[in-house]
Amino acid sequence: MWRLKIADGGNDPYIFSTNNFVGRQTWVFEPDYGTPEERAKVETARENFRKNRFKVKPSSDLLWQMQVLKEKNFKQTIPQVKVGDDEEITYEATTRAVRRGAHFLSALQASDGHWPAENAGTLFLFPPMVMSLYITGHLNAVFPAEYRKEILRYLYNHQNEDGGWGLDIEGHSTMLSTTLNYICMRILGEGPDGNEDNACAKGRKWILDRGGVTFIPSWGKAWLSILGVFDWAGCNSMPPELLILPSFLPIHPAKFFCYGRMSFMSMSYLYGKRFVCPVTPLILQLREELHTQTYHEINWKKVCHRCAREDLYNPHSLTQDLFWDSLYIFAEPLLSRWPFSKLREKALQTAMKHIHYEDENSRYIGLGSVQKVLCMLACWVEDPEGDYFKKHLARIPDCIWVGEDGMKMQGFAGAQAWDTSFSIQTLLACNLTDEIGPTLMKGHDFIKQSQLTNNPFGDFKSMFRHICKGAWTFSDQDCGWQVSDCTAVGLKCCLLFSMMPPEIVGVKMEADQLYDAANIMLSLQSKSGGLSGWEPAGAPQWLE
Repeated sequence: MWRLKIADGGNDPYIFSTNNFVGRQTWVFEPDYGTPEERAKVETARENFRKNRFKVKPSSDLLWQMQVLKEKNFKQTIPQVKVGDDEEITYEATTRAVRRGAHFLSALQASDGHWPAENAGTLFLFPPMVMSLYITGHLNAVFPAEYRKEILRYLYNHQNEDGGWGLDIEGHSTMLSTTLNYICMRILGEGPDGNEDNACAKGRKWILDRGGVTFIPSWGKAWLSILGVFDWAGCNSMPPELLILPSFLPIHPAKFFCYGRMSFMSMSYLYGKRFVCPVTPLILQLREELHTQTYHEINWKKVCHRCAREDLYNPHSLTQDLFWDSLYIFAEPLLSRWPFSKLREKALQTAMKHIHYEDENSRYIGLGSVQKVLCMLACWVEDPEGDYFKKHLARIPDCIWVGEDGMKMQGFAGAQAWDTSFSIQTLLACNLTDEIGPTLMKGHDFIKQSQLTNNPFGDFKSMFRHICKGAWTFSDQDCGWQVSDCTAVGLKCCLLFSMMPPEIVGVKMEADQLYDAANIMLSLQSKSGGLSGWEPAGAPQWLE
């Protein structure tokens, strides 16, 4: 049975923490955990989700709820409130309903003070992780049989009725998600036909009916090129040389939104290296299964701008196509030849310098799951036996969540700081301090321990980073990435607690730490008066 471990760093020598892993939540499979009755309840939850998967897409986190309520021996003693259509809603009935909800919410709190919950639903996150582990040869070690079983359960549960997969569990089918999830299923051992509900055959038909994978958007083209199912010649240019341009230029990655910048750094490294996975029998099969013509007869130059209409959210302008074509036709051939190839070597070194810096600052959790997988693969390409890659492997469990619908990859390493701040505010609004004091004290302690107490190390401005001292992240302190709204709600909780008796809610936060939080929020305010999420906006509007 699956069990969630809280604030546990394990015994891996390649993992480290800034606050003793407070907020870390990792799922492990323990074959002897749970009674037969409890295992039967889990199977019932899985079956119910499967039956209703087209009506209710998200899971209800029943596996975690079963675990924590059992561990706390929680029994709901406050009777349920039922009010008829013509009945008056009384103060007493409302108070009882609030008390019932508050006690249940308190019971879901973890031992370190946070509220665990899944932060998932995006369907193009897990396949790149599976592909990367397949490429590096670590798939079976990181995801043993029970893990692969749950990943497949998730893919089966969230396949749309038309055979495709959406960008998220509620979305219409897209070429990007359908292709990546199809490949994921094949890597995990499913055959092209004959599996549960004939899922692979349905997915493949969806792809081929829309012209095959040459119509996958640019992100998919890059990942398929890495895997050897596509060719880098069919991708728009991603020159790492942008990183060694003067940083005041508007197209320098320093001006990019942090998610775009981190994705560009690692993807441009892989593009600049023209890295391709060693061709295996499975890769050859995928080439046959996913293209509408023979792989070696495809004119890759003509497919760069192809995109399935289901994926075309923002069509390229003529200017943008001219820019990409200029890089493709003129810049790339030049940069691949001496002496200009020396520039590429320098650019690749610069990209890896930034990747290592960001990895260390986030304790190898990464800004998000998309960026973590790319940085992990780049580290392996640079040095397959290096410590950088091993540190990445140690943090993969931080990105994983297990529910009754299967195993999924979260967008971040959880939403611990975010969810805890809102849970605390909700409980404070209930005005039941005398009944839930211990819950409030633990939550307060978690929030205090999760605040970032230092800026990124070294000359962080030269690494395109903003200050983060005083901020809260979306997940835990180890992540290291400031977020303005998470800082706002974390600060609000600490201010509310500062006006309450310390014997009930714990010692209030030091004033300097409150000032640090206010300082970083003010630093993120834009000229318009609004606040940006992660860092000040760096690019002019025309670039977007």
